[in-house]
Amino acid sequence: MNRFTSAALGALLLAVALTSCSGAPETAASPTPQAPKPSPTASAEPASTPTPTAAAEPACDTIVSAGTVQVLTDQGWTFEEKEFVVGGVTLDQGLLCFWADYTVASDHGQLYGWSEISAEDAATAQAALLKEGWTREDGADGVYITENPQFAMGVDEDGYGMTYLFGDGWVKFADTRQGLILIEWAG
Repeated sequence: MNRFTSAALGALLLAVALTSCSGAPETAASPTPQAPKPSPTASAEPASTPTPTAAAEPACDTIVSAGTVQVLTDQGWTFEEKEFVVGGVTLDQGLLCFWADYTVASDHGQLYGWSEISAEDAATAQAALLKEGWTREDGADGVYITENPQFAMGVDEDGYGMTYLFGDGWVKFADTRQGLILIEWAG
């Protein structure tokens, strides 16, 4: 498919993700009788603290928003997990997901990646990407490293193609900078 179709799909996915985050309109609450409030009592026992549950491992259908997964699967798309390599650094803790319709021969799809990354590996990966002509921008969320738009196969409406976002101990990847918003995994 062409760049316009990729950009349109990206915009659609962004709209779906943003729409899925909006709440339902508030409705007027009808008054309900209130039960008397219990009076507090002193206790010598400490209050129980909930035990945190272990975080699930990242997966291609969990690193992106549920709305994104729904849109992609409704289109008949599935994912293939790939090795996540950033600037020559292999990230064994992470994954790169290529979503597409694998029932037809096409080069049309969406890429999303996430991994934990050490500060040393992040510095090595960023230096290698910059040496290859990628550009760096510091932002409130972290460091963005974006491919040179002159060589990008597709760009978002702001002109950004494939982009990595390096945060504190993690890295995200999408085939456009706007696509990074769809990655919700926090590790």
